Amino acid sequence: ASTPALSHSIAGALAGGIVAVEIWKWFRGVRTSTGGPFVIPLTLGIIVGRWGCLFAGLPDQTYGIPTTLPWGVDLADGVARHPVEIYESLSMAAFLGLYWRALLRQRPWAMAHGFHYFALAYAVQRFVWEFLKPYATVIGPLNVFHLLMIGLATYASFWIAADRAR
Repeated sequence: ASTPALSHSIAGALAGGIVAVEIWKWFRGVRTSTGGPFVIPLTLGIIVGRWGCLFAGLPDQTYGIPTTLPWGVDLADGVARHPVEIYESLSMAAFLGLYWRALLRQRPWAMAHGFHYFALAYAVQRFVWEFLKPYATVIGPLNVFHLLMIGLATYASFWIAADRAR
């Protein structure tokens, strides 16, 4: 099993960015969501960036485990693998379609908590795809990214629920 590096991951960058912004907001007394303007660019970056990971091949270390499914991809080592990069790209493209439609219709969830729903969608889909990667586990069947995604989903769910409670 390979060892993932948080420093080379959009997941690590996203988590680090959220921590930095939330600390800044706490010091400044900002109590509302400020991430809405970043949802579309971040989502597009993930959609496109994951294809870059796929084309980078094995050295990128973001590939999937072997599969016998007909859509497995060979990354020049003779092994058909789950194209986890494509799974993630398509998942986030689906989120972008739903989010964009909600913005156009001015749905309250998208207007007030677009970033939190982005973070939740990202965390849930990434958590699922992590089971299809050959990373070393740290707790039971979970790798470090599973744990990071649990934290990200908890963060997003907390802010969504806190607003509903008000």
